[in-house]
Amino acid sequence: MDWPSIIGNGLRSGFGPQAAAYALLAIGLNMHFGFTGLLNFGQVAFMLVGAYGVGITVATFGGSLWLGILVGILGAVLLALLVGIPTLRLRADYFAITTIAVAEVLRLIVRSGSAESVTGGPFGLQSIADEFHSINPIPDGRYGIGGLSYPSNQLWSLLVTWGLAFLASFVIILLMRSPWGRVIKSIREDEEVARALGKSVFSYKLQSLVIGGVIGALGGAMFAIGGQTVNADTYQPQVTFFAYTILILGGAATKFGPLVGSVLFWFLFSSVSAALRDAASAGYLPSFMSSGGATGAVVLSTVGLALMLLMIFRPQGIFGDRREMTAISN
Repeated sequence: MDWPSIIGNGLRSGFGPQAAAYALLAIGLNMHFGFTGLLNFGQVAFMLVGAYGVGITVATFGGSLWLGILVGILGAVLLALLVGIPTLRLRADYFAITTIAVAEVLRLIVRSGSAESVTGGPFGLQSIADEFHSINPIPDGRYGIGGLSYPSNQLWSLLVTWGLAFLASFVIILLMRSPWGRVIKSIREDEEVARALGKSVFSYKLQSLVIGGVIGALGGAMFAIGGQTVNADTYQPQVTFFAYTILILGGAATKFGPLVGSVLFWFLFSSVSAALRDAASAGYLPSFMSSGGATGAVVLSTVGLALMLLMIFRPQGIFGDRREMTAISN
């Protein structure tokens, strides 16, 4: 087992642009679930909208990347309104079912052959971020120390995406310290009391859904830019549950929990994946676990087990407060 390589792979992934994009996704989910108490099981839909807003604008219509990001953000606002207006008055479990269904329907639509001329269908869209990399101020080369090193384009994507994640965290902190944020928390803790005090609970929930959706869409746009491609198969329902694992690991309803949670999640995910591949190559695993598909299934099972153990033994996460989680569950 090549442990230095395994740890280096984990560190590169934990601090890489993919982790930063998922941090943005989890920050948006934190707005929904952590602060407002919305059980959103379809956060990946906002990620998909942000990614395809960029991809379709650039690759299909030949527009500017910056216009594509704006299209993705506006698409997230529209999606939040279309989903929220008819469903936010439903019970939490019905809202959760609706959101996961909407996310999967959207994925199947953009993946369908009939949409191939616009979305690329099952093949997706490629070469969508040339404009982003053309303004990269970092000279060609590889930067970092040992296993924790990145090529210049990846480092540029990493810095911008983590910068946006910190900016989004700062915006959420300011919002939650405002009178608006105090109303949002009161809705999470007891929406009947907030309603009795004359607050429009539906309106505040809808605003929260829009804000968290826009942040999730920004994560999707940066994920697509970092990978230079958009493909519908990337945005499967499990992505939302990755975001929940990140959020719960770092701590729901906390300032920087999604940031730390994303680093830890991707470090552990990539390290376990690399360790299993090494173990399979060395013959340490049974034959039924040695194929690539079986290894991936074991990694996903490990994520599910970790989420279950977190909810049992430390539902508040690393930085969270158990009282906050009690408020969310109520």
